[in-house]
Amino acid sequence: MRQPRLRPQLKRDPLGSVHVLVLLRHLPAIAVLPFTVTVLIPLWIAERYLIAPTLGTSGGALLLQSSGVVVVFLGLVLFFSSLRRFAAEGQGTLAPWDPPQHLVVEGSYRFVRNPMISGVVFILVGEAMLLRSRPHAVWALMFLGINLLYIPLLEEPFLRLRFGDAYREYCKHVPRIFPRLRPWLPAPVDKVNGRGDR
Repeated sequence: MRQPRLRPQLKRDPLGSVHVLVLLRHLPAIAVLPFTVTVLIPLWIAERYLIAPTLGTSGGALLLQSSGVVVVFLGLVLFFSSLRRFAAEGQGTLAPWDPPQHLVVEGSYRFVRNPMISGVVFILVGEAMLLRSRPHAVWALMFLGINLLYIPLLEEPFLRLRFGDAYREYCKHVPRIFPRLRPWLPAPVDKVNGRGDR
């Protein structure tokens, strides 16, 4: 009889943070996916179109660049807080080859179903603002468009199969990419029959 493969359990230090070794599991996925999208491709675009980071000389340009810093920061916070939830609550990574084992609906996931993608979009838009670069803005829109097609066509059917009614209920209340203003609060689950109170 074949034994089921056991996944490593999360270990926490006294402060409650996820153990460093578990987070190292995320590094290949980060290197392949968001690092490529937010660093390597923007660097290639900058080289291709001879775009160099320069400080704006007008008030409007400085305001745009300052806003870009804020947008990049918000994107990083959104991305890394979501990544941490994937490790701590979902017991998986952002990579399709090592997905979460549990449906994550807490934290930023109460506002938007794909906060990592939203975070990456924020980073790309912020980069375009910082560089005052139309080609970088086009890349941000292309990335958004790709995900607006990929997520409903390929990712969501897989999640419906894996997580069933819980995911369907979640999708009814939480938008795919553009966050809702107030967090969704799921109905308490009846432990006996698994139904939420209405």
